[in-house]
Amino acid sequence: MENICEWKNCNESGKFKAPLEKDNSRSYKWLCEEHIKSFNKNWNYFDGMSQKEIENFVKSDLTWHRPTQKFGSSDNFFNILWNNALSDKFNLFKENKIFNSSNNKKLSEKDKDAFRIMGLKFDADWSSIQKKFKTLVKKFHPDRNS
Repeated sequence: MENICEWKNCNESGKFKAPLEKDNSRSYKWLCEEHIKSFNKNWNYFDGMSQKEIENFVKSDLTWHRPTQKFGSSDNFFNILWNNALSDKFNLFKENKIFNSSNNKKLSEKDKDAFRIMGLKFDADWSSIQKKFKTLVKKFHPDRNS
């Protein structure tokens, strides 16, 4: 079934969608090529908005209208990253003897490789691992080196 242009007194084929409301992309009308051009030429998303509302929209659009968090400084950014990336909420590493004593369970080859890459001794404690990781993140993170 072919759509008919919904412009007043037009019977052309409606092949183009035009929004009925600016905040509802699911609600639209069908227009012909001539009328969609006219519609688009006169369309103003910001019509009826105050200057402050427009500025807030543009600012929010920079992050796709998603909530953001102030980092304040790059040091604060890495503290937030650090707390989220390597938090030991369940104290798995503090209670794990592997990370607190070298004479218990042996490390796998992958674990040993990770310790070598990070430049740590195999008997490093969790605090040392965290400190080294933080140093390496600060050194190699693309946001700090671009």
